[in-house]
Amino acid sequence: MAAQDWDRASADPQYRAAVVDLLGALAYGELAAFERLAEDAKLAPTLSDKAALAKMASAEFHHFEQLRDRLASIGAEPTDAMEPFVSALDGFHRQTAPSDWLEGLVKAYVGDSIASDFYREVAARLDSDTRDLVLTVLDDTGHAEFAVEKVRAAIEAEPRVGGRLALWARRLMGEALSQSQRVVADRDALSTMLVGGVADGFDLAEVGRMFSRITEAHTKRMAALGLAA
Repeated sequence: MAAQDWDRASADPQYRAAVVDLLGALAYGELAAFERLAEDAKLAPTLSDKAALAKMASAEFHHFEQLRDRLASIGAEPTDAMEPFVSALDGFHRQTAPSDWLEGLVKAYVGDSIASDFYREVAARLDSDTRDLVLTVLDDTGHAEFAVEKVRAAIEAEPRVGGRLALWARRLMGEALSQSQRVVADRDALSTMLVGGVADGFDLAEVGRMFSRITEAHTKRMAALGLAA
């Protein structure tokens, strides 16, 4: 599929269903990210921090609009496409509600990055048109640099904070990976695309390697934060 455009690739109904699922999951993820960043802004200690998070929230909402519009343009109802993923994503956010400003920053940086890594892996198997859109909406909104700066400064000021945030990040890692696996397992078209059966889909061994790569990227992000993986 990676060598085809949408018009050719979508002739396969199973592939089309997988893309609708993927865009639906991404769209709801972006909408949830917008809501969460807007909430995190309320916890920000300074006005400049509030403004920075508000700007990032606005960027996430723009990504949501791009995905919503794309779903509509290919004949899918955006709300229907998002609905299957609401329960899993809302459950993840309930289970990982941050208790303070720093936990919120780590959650957005670690949790969102794991999800982005997963979607980038999937994007490699998409038609060129869909892949370009997915990679565009996964662009960093500036939150990574912002989170690293704030978290490292907090640890420097109070080293004991590092241990608490490291434990929090490990929990996020486990929850995020479990949630990604549940999303795929619950959607037949998506799981078929990942484990084989749709054009050049990849096998179970490759799925295992994919999650290994995601874990390695997480370890590097933890180091950037000044935390032990």
